Amino acid sequence: MENSTSVSDLLQLEGLKVTSSSSVPVFVLLLLTYIFILVSNLGLVVLISMDRSLQQPMYLLFCNMSVNDVFGATVIVPHLISDIFVPSAERYIYYIDCVTQAFFAHIYAGACHSVLMIMAFDRYVAICNPLRYATIMTGRMVAALSVSAWLVVLFLVGILVGLSARLSRCRWTIFNPHCDNASLFKLSCESVLINNIYGLSSTVLMLGSSIGSVALTYLRIAIVCLSSKNASLNSKALQTCATHLAAYIIMLLAGLIVVILHRFPQLSDHRKLAAMLFHVVPPATNVVIYGLQIKSVRQKIFMLFIRKTLTLTEK
Repeated sequence: MENSTSVSDLLQLEGLKVTSSSSVPVFVLLLLTYIFILVSNLGLVVLISMDRSLQQPMYLLFCNMSVNDVFGATVIVPHLISDIFVPSAERYIYYIDCVTQAFFAHIYAGACHSVLMIMAFDRYVAICNPLRYATIMTGRMVAALSVSAWLVVLFLVGILVGLSARLSRCRWTIFNPHCDNASLFKLSCESVLINNIYGLSSTVLMLGSSIGSVALTYLRIAIVCLSSKNASLNSKALQTCATHLAAYIIMLLAGLIVVILHRFPQLSDHRKLAAMLFHVVPPATNVVIYGLQIKSVRQKIFMLFIRKTLTLTEK
C-alpha cells in the first residue's frame, strides 16, 4: 500500500531539453548566472542595510525586488541544474514538491508586479510631492507598503494553487521545465472551469492593477516635469524613472512572451525556454540596472572596490 501511494505521488518532470553536446555549456551558463544573481542581489541588500546614507525609502523598497529576484531564481534554477545530466525519462519530482514549486514560482511572478507598483508610488511622491516626501514615506509607510505587496500576492496565489491541488489526478507527467499552476490542473481529468475563471480573473486583476498604476503614475510624473522649469528636478526624475521603467518593461516583456507563446502549441519548446528565462533574465538585469544607474549606489560600490584593492595592495 505504501509503495502504491509513493508511486502515485511521483511525477515525471520534462525539465530543460538539452542535447548531450550542449549539456555542459548550459550547465556552466546556468550555474554562473545563478551565482551572479545570488551574489549581486544579496550583496546590494547587505550594502543598503549597512550603509546609513542608503537607508532611504527608494533603496529600502528596492530590497524587496532583490530579495524577490533571489527567491525567484532559487525556486527554479537549482532544480534545472541538477536535472541537466539526468535523462528526460528519469526526471521525477514528488507531487507535494511540485505544488510547492508552483506556489513559490507564482509568488515570484506576482511579487514582480506588486513590488514594482509600490516603487512607482515612491517615485510619484518623490517627484510630484517633494516637500511632503519625508512626511509621507516614513519608515512605517515603507514597511506597510512592503508587507502589503507580499500579502496580497500570497493571498491570490494561495487560492490559485489551492484550487489546483484539490483536484484528483489521472496523469503523471509535467510537460514543462518546472511546475506551475497550469501544469498542476492539467494532471486532472476533472472540470477545471473554476481554475480557469479564477486564474484569468486574478491575472487580469494583477496585470491591470500593475500596468494601470504604473501608466497613471508616470503620466502624472510626465505632466509635472513638462510643466516644471526646474532642470535639476527633470534630470533627477528622468534618471530614476528610466531605471524603474527599464526594470518594469523587462519583467513585463519576459512574462508576456510566455503568455503569447501559449497561443501557439507548435512553439511549445520556445514557450518552455521563455518560462525558464523569466526566472533568470529579470533577476540578473535588475541589479545591474539599479546598481549601475543609480549614482549613489554606483559610487558606494566603486568606493568599496577601491578600498579593497588598496588594502590588498598594501598587504
